[in-house]
Amino acid sequence: MEEATLHEQRLDLVTALLLQSGATSVLDLGCGAGRLLARLLPHPRFDRITGVDLCTNALAVARSELGDAGRADPRLRLMHGDCTRPLEGLAPHEAAVLVETIEHLDPGLLSGTERALFGHHRPRLAIVTTPNREYNVLYGLAEREVRDPDHRFEWDRTRFRAWAGGVARRNGYAVRFGGIGKPHLELGAPGQYACFTRTD
Repeated sequence: MEEATLHEQRLDLVTALLLQSGATSVLDLGCGAGRLLARLLPHPRFDRITGVDLCTNALAVARSELGDAGRADPRLRLMHGDCTRPLEGLAPHEAAVLVETIEHLDPGLLSGTERALFGHHRPRLAIVTTPNREYNVLYGLAEREVRDPDHRFEWDRTRFRAWAGGVARRNGYAVRFGGIGKPHLELGAPGQYACFTRTD
């Protein structure tokens, strides 16, 4: 449903935020086919990059897409795992990202994701991106339609900010918000993100 360029803009934004943060290790939860991982590998600043996905097929695609260079890079690790549960034995990472991941989860699993990421792993920086439901009308979607049939929900800006603000307060993080893609004057941008920074 969304333009291919929107995903490129999303990956550009997340990569830039990670570089600006000074983080040297990144945990990509819901890494899918590894598009973000491919963007991070050329940057020597990142000395540890871990991609996690629950779908073994997606991990196989990521391994294929990253090619021999990715497979041979000792900084990269791909692992099967569930972002709603702590990844036991995983070394700490300074930054973690959930790029277009939360909307694929049943809403009842979001509390588990919060506990795993912000309570257990506690990265210094966390970035979460998700669609902005308000923009869907410009894609020709009806009120209750979603952009992808696998999406369990899509939030407007108010709902996303309320959720992220609660996560930040409960776990000792500050949070700031932004849009992804060209914004509409009233409906906002097609995508939205929250950037969490640990305060302790």
